Amino acid sequence: MAMTIDAPRAKTPAKKNTNWEKWGWIYMRVSGVLLVVLVFGHLFSNLMIGDGISAIDFGFVGGKLANPFWKVWDLLLLWLALIHGANGMRTIVNDYVVRPRLNKVLRTLLWLSAGLLILLGTLVIFTFDPCPAGADPSLVASFCSAK
Repeated sequence: MAMTIDAPRAKTPAKKNTNWEKWGWIYMRVSGVLLVVLVFGHLFSNLMIGDGISAIDFGFVGGKLANPFWKVWDLLLLWLALIHGANGMRTIVNDYVVRPRLNKVLRTLLWLSAGLLILLGTLVIFTFDPCPAGADPSLVASFCSAK
């Protein structure tokens, strides 16, 4: 059938909203792969390199968090894991909580608690002082000078 000037044209589709479920699904897959790499890298560096588990003490953690590379590594691990976990919990709430108001309350509490943990964890990573004033020199990292 040939189109004529008088033939009605198809309506232009309405602007589509963002498909948050699709992006949440994609995030879970991508963050899952990244988390496997980050977790096993974390475990390998802590347990296999150096003296193993017997070397993990305040000085070891202080030395790692004094290095910008490990700060970024731990920050990625923190953010990805908490958002990944919160998104998984959101899926469970959406699947099992049928009352709309309770569903919204639980999801709000879930994202608020995840946000609070992300904020606190980020503050710890960036404000951690590996050389606290007045600390016993035998307990702090070897790179700390006596204060």
